[in-house]
Amino acid sequence: MDWTEIMVTVPSAAVETAGNIAQMTVPYGIYIEDYSDLEQEVLEIARIDLIDEDLLKKDREHGIIHIYISPEENPAEAVSFLKERLSAEGIEHTIRSDSCDVESCLVNWRKYFKPIPVGQKILIRPIWRDDYEAGDRVVLNLEPGLAFGTGTHETTRLCLEALEKYVRKDSRMLDVGCGSGILSVAGLLLGAESAVGIDIDEMAVKASVENARLNHVEERYTGIRGNLADRVDGVYDVITANIVADAIIMLSGDIEKHMDERSVYIMSGIIDSRLQDVLDALPENMTVVEQLEEKGWLCLVAVLNSK
Repeated sequence: MDWTEIMVTVPSAAVETAGNIAQMTVPYGIYIEDYSDLEQEVLEIARIDLIDEDLLKKDREHGIIHIYISPEENPAEAVSFLKERLSAEGIEHTIRSDSCDVESCLVNWRKYFKPIPVGQKILIRPIWRDDYEAGDRVVLNLEPGLAFGTGTHETTRLCLEALEKYVRKDSRMLDVGCGSGILSVAGLLLGAESAVGIDIDEMAVKASVENARLNHVEERYTGIRGNLADRVDGVYDVITANIVADAIIMLSGDIEKHMDERSVYIMSGIIDSRLQDVLDALPENMTVVEQLEEKGWLCLVAVLNSK
């Protein structure tokens, strides 16, 4: 069955806000076509100043947000939600949609997914792109398919920045809502001993296993299809949950059984207006030790209190 591609065109200055709104419509990520800073981005990533002529002709005044709706979902609901929220924010916009099969959707969004430096240690490289210079960064080769997690969204970048600080060589990692496996693979590339990724979406689990293979860490990675942490036993040194506030709140009642005094729990996908709800749901014996923020999105790092 065909998917639906929704294309939302907004002024470049409103791309970030519109992107945050669009992110609420799907669980597996959005893709933004924005050429307003084309020259600077090419220089930062590829260290070159020669840019394809076709790119130079692109509209610099507007961005296009691409959203892909699976056949099981109702695209009319997503369009209605987008119109309502964008209008409430006072953002000028046009919305159009078209049907596309899965392969066409993948071809479309791949055009806009470029190598991305994250934090101090990682460069995310889509496997079809060779126009990058990694320097001393670890290269994370990624084929996300339509699974959530490409590193382009603030929630994923914040998690990756936190992982740089807390992953150790002997770390055992649990990634709840693993999506493409980007966090698990990053943790393993940063030195973690092992990682388990769990997701309710079978497509996401398959993508995560494939990404582990692409980065030669498949022997240390286990992908599981399941609901949150209900199919996982044991204690982990690093736990990541890059999902949404409501899912983090649901998870909070069970997560401490997978933690000990050495564990860190990294939560992301939290819009700033839901911060207090998440904090209120955390177990009483858990303390937030760090809070990272970018463009209205929050990432929390928590530990268990010493007994």
